[in-house]
Amino acid sequence: MMTKKTTSASSAFLILFLCQMITALEVPLDLSQPPTITQQSPKDYIVDPRENIVIQCEAKGKPPPSFSWTRNGTHFDIDKDARVTVKPNSGTLVINIMNGGKAEAYEGVYQCTARNERGAAISNNIVIRSSRSPLWTKEKVEPKHVREGDPLVLHCSPPVGLPPPIIFWMDNSFQRLPQNERVSQGLNGDLYFSNVKPEDTREDYICYARFNHTQTIQQKQPISVKVFSTKPLTERRPTLLTPVGSTSNKVELRGNVLLLECIAEGLPTPVIRWIKEGGELPINRTFFENFKKTLKIIEVSEADSGKYKCVARNPLGSTHHTITVTVKAAPYWITAPRNLVLSPGEDGTLICRANGNPKPNISWLTNGVPIAIAPEDPSRKVDGDTIIFSDVQERSSAVYQCNASNEYGYLLANAFVNVLAEPPRILTPANKLYQVIANNPALLDCAFFGSPVPEIEWFKGVKGSILRGDLYVFHDNGTLEIPVAQKDSTGTYTCVARNKLGKVQNEVHLEVKDPTMIIKQPEYKIIQRGGQVSFECTIKHDPTLIPAITWVKDNGELPDDERFIIHKDSLAIMNVTDKDDGTYTCVANTTLDSVSASAVLTVVDRPNPPFDLELTDQLERSIQLSWIPGYDNKSPITNFVIEYEDGMHEPGVWHYQTEVLGTQTTVQLKLSPYVNYSFRVIAVNEIGRSQPSEASEQYLTKAAKPDENPSGVQGIGSEPDNLVIIWEPLKGFQSNGPGLQYKVSWRQKDVGDEWTSVIVANVSKYIVSGTPTFVPYEIKVQALNDLGYAPEPAEVIGHSGEDLPMVAPGNVQVHIVNSTLAKVHWDPVPLKTVRGHLQGYRIYYWKVQSLSKRRRRHVEKKILTFSGNKTHGMLPGLEPYSSYKLNVRVVNGKGEGPASSDKLFKTPEGVPSSPSFLKITNPTLDSLTLEWGLPTHPNGVLIAYTLKFQPINSTHELGPLVEIRIPANETSLILSNLNYSTRYKFYFYAQTSVGAGSQITEEAVTIMDEGKMAMASRQVDIATQGWFIGLMCAVALLILILLIVCFIRRNKGGKYPVKEKEDAHADPEIQPMKEDDGTFGEYSDAEDHKPLKKGSRTPSDRTVKKEDSDDSLVDYGEGVNGQFNEDGSFIGQYSGKKEKEPAEGNESSEAPSPVNAMNSFV
Repeated sequence: MMTKKTTSASSAFLILFLCQMITALEVPLDLSQPPTITQQSPKDYIVDPRENIVIQCEAKGKPPPSFSWTRNGTHFDIDKDARVTVKPNSGTLVINIMNGGKAEAYEGVYQCTARNERGAAISNNIVIRSSRSPLWTKEKVEPKHVREGDPLVLHCSPPVGLPPPIIFWMDNSFQRLPQNERVSQGLNGDLYFSNVKPEDTREDYICYARFNHTQTIQQKQPISVKVFSTKPLTERRPTLLTPVGSTSNKVELRGNVLLLECIAEGLPTPVIRWIKEGGELPINRTFFENFKKTLKIIEVSEADSGKYKCVARNPLGSTHHTITVTVKAAPYWITAPRNLVLSPGEDGTLICRANGNPKPNISWLTNGVPIAIAPEDPSRKVDGDTIIFSDVQERSSAVYQCNASNEYGYLLANAFVNVLAEPPRILTPANKLYQVIANNPALLDCAFFGSPVPEIEWFKGVKGSILRGDLYVFHDNGTLEIPVAQKDSTGTYTCVARNKLGKVQNEVHLEVKDPTMIIKQPEYKIIQRGGQVSFECTIKHDPTLIPAITWVKDNGELPDDERFIIHKDSLAIMNVTDKDDGTYTCVANTTLDSVSASAVLTVVDRPNPPFDLELTDQLERSIQLSWIPGYDNKSPITNFVIEYEDGMHEPGVWHYQTEVLGTQTTVQLKLSPYVNYSFRVIAVNEIGRSQPSEASEQYLTKAAKPDENPSGVQGIGSEPDNLVIIWEPLKGFQSNGPGLQYKVSWRQKDVGDEWTSVIVANVSKYIVSGTPTFVPYEIKVQALNDLGYAPEPAEVIGHSGEDLPMVAPGNVQVHIVNSTLAKVHWDPVPLKTVRGHLQGYRIYYWKVQSLSKRRRRHVEKKILTFSGNKTHGMLPGLEPYSSYKLNVRVVNGKGEGPASSDKLFKTPEGVPSSPSFLKITNPTLDSLTLEWGLPTHPNGVLIAYTLKFQPINSTHELGPLVEIRIPANETSLILSNLNYSTRYKFYFYAQTSVGAGSQITEEAVTIMDEGKMAMASRQVDIATQGWFIGLMCAVALLILILLIVCFIRRNKGGKYPVKEKEDAHADPEIQPMKEDDGTFGEYSDAEDHKPLKKGSRTPSDRTVKKEDSDDSLVDYGEGVNGQFNEDGSFIGQYSGKKEKEPAEGNESSEAPSPVNAMNSFV
């Protein structure tokens, strides 16, 4: 598991800004303003009677306000009470009761008033009460005598304190009494027993009450409980101990915690379940406490009103109680009045809206006086929860109080109206620098004040235009928000504030930084104890920020251990222990952001060995083994392996007995007689096997007759006149008792003989001599010991020894399938002559000579074996046109029988292999000499050779295909009348009467005309020379002059016979191709990988007719690797790619040699 968390400093700044947004308009303290209460004590103030009473009242204003107090609605004259003082420059009262004073004397309702020339603000009514922690009233506590199984309630009844005490039950040793579903404490402090048990008997059930304000604990007299038993116990269905009856009602205030309780008695102990009728219990706000006997709903609202039912159930039945919950509400704000700053002549409103259940009453005061009796102000008008101001003047300044109250409480808010005429001022420091992380909000402050309220405008840069649009958010307090700051948001921003009294501006600066990122996060690791592990944490950050990387474990500091090694980008833990298990977090902090990534380390190991092995249910042939699993070391145990030791037969050697699932801790084991057993258990998980447990106690089983006989009984002969009987001997614990022996019995099958038996010991083989050759025997081997025989064994069939077969197969016939395959038939031999287990027939065959070479060679015999009683077989891989011999023999377990007479047969002709080589020599302008070698395998009588060739031009096209038939006795050929400087491709193969063999391909080029070669060479040599370029320029200039002269002469009537000379001396190099010479198929380069296709000469319309070449080769190839199939088709490669046959049309082929790039066909 891996988690990642990113926190930006700008996020915290945004939260602070939002808090500022909901604060009333702040007036600079150097300007006149009415008082504002800044700090006061809570409405319900419970004080510690041992300490001085401090009633807070702080306020601000200009001029600084003066303070006065009322107590219980009348003026509180501080000067008349020496114990009461006021803090300097403050309205806070300090009542000194440390020297003989009593807090109770100062209980009451206090209210503070802060006043200056612009108005008066008042505090809440502060109710002062002294904390009380009275003692328990003395009472005589009678011992409780209860019958086992009955319910019991021990009442606490603590004294009434202020605030109410916290109740808990303990014993004389100050140990909390254990609580559970059966025994629990109620909300009223009583201790409830659903049913009592004998262990509930004790004499020190003590209820304690802790008063937190006075830090005292009061103790009730101990209660004695004695439980007496009466057998049998009578079970009963549940009934409720609290609340009583079937229904009840509860009222709770909005925002408080709702606690509903149901405690039931019964036997067995009931289980409590809660439901809300007609609805669901609120998710995320519902909790169950006190073993589900208490339903707790936090932050209740009106929607939580309804009927809640608790159901108590046990196997004998159920009971229920319905609690009708009504949620009321003390007043709460919808819109609290806010300070109002107006300039003379402006209008404004104060709004005071609150809600509650029942709906609260709204009343207004001005300067602490009910507005109905306050001095008249023509600029104001009261309209229910709103005061409307129009055309205010400086005398309209005052503090207004809004009071919203109902039977459950009240709200009091002060809001002033301050009439000022002030030019704008910007409160944000000049040239303030803001730094944020990219893609986060940027909030640029422009705190301002002015009356009338100034208008705020923002500009970017020194001469920038006003900022507008969706890229920015302009807040009422002057702040400019860039919701998603980017790198190009960096710069200087100017805030301008203006009203009718003036204008002011301020510059701030914004820098946008790259975010800190963890580019290589730590990953979840599972490591075996004692190993080492490393967590990586590679970060990327803005170069102007300095990151600090820290590692924490489980949200705390890393252990102070040298095994933890922190590198720049990683954390390594050496020699891992169980304590290292946990969540490791890499935290990268800068001044602007923080990013973290976590990964869990799980330390695993092989399980600890099981322990406390116990043998129970001990019987003669079975026993039950149980154990306690060891700790699985955080890798679940998958199975347990049970091993045993036979202390009598193989002491110290442990054998596998069985294994069970990892959820089992007992197993029933089958036992064998006459074994002194010890057991041990091994736990297995994914990491490996635990150490074996300690061995169990030994258990010796009684001796008995053998239960089983030897397995693997066989009867085979090692010689033609014996029978060898073998078996798998019983293991030690299989003997079931002392004196283990074997009774070996045999008789010849189907002849009526009696059984012959011998008793042997400590062996696993017995040889019977003097038997006939290969006859069947019935055999059995029976185990016995000192207590008797094993059950009657099963009989098996064996045979005495084999001998070599006596006769050879007859009537051997050979049928020729083709030139490389023959089928052989023979008659089977009589089974009696086999004299053993028939394993099959074996064919020996060898080549006598090749009919085409007429010479003998070394005879290499080949062997094919055909298993079973087959009478035919195929001989593959024969050479065509050859003479072979073969014979057939029968095979048994002893060996081969005599061979049949040699059978002579011949294979027919086949197609030859490719010629052994093809060389092209002596190239001239128009001829090439071809030489070749005979095929390595003629496979018959050669009747001819076939040569095909075609030219390849500079555009990679193949020309027309020419075919020549050559007598079989030739080994060379001179090709004449070829085109000069032309590349040709040749295809050459031999033929027998069966067909054409594999072809061989080659390419060659006729030589270039020497004159043209020299010209081309000169062109290549001089074309890049500077002097040549200059010469060509001069020639071009002369030609231009000559043309001008000709033009002048022609205009004068002269004739320049250039055209006639051109017609008379046409360049043969640029003559059009004659149609008789044909056109050329496309010869693609090696990138195309397109095979050659069938083609023919191109007719005058320059189309290709595929059907004109039906007698051409199917495929063609190049090099000595090319070869033909028996049907004459070609399999080969040209330049490493598969090609089609030579083309005579416009089809593609492979690229020619680069030498021909300058050549073309004529």
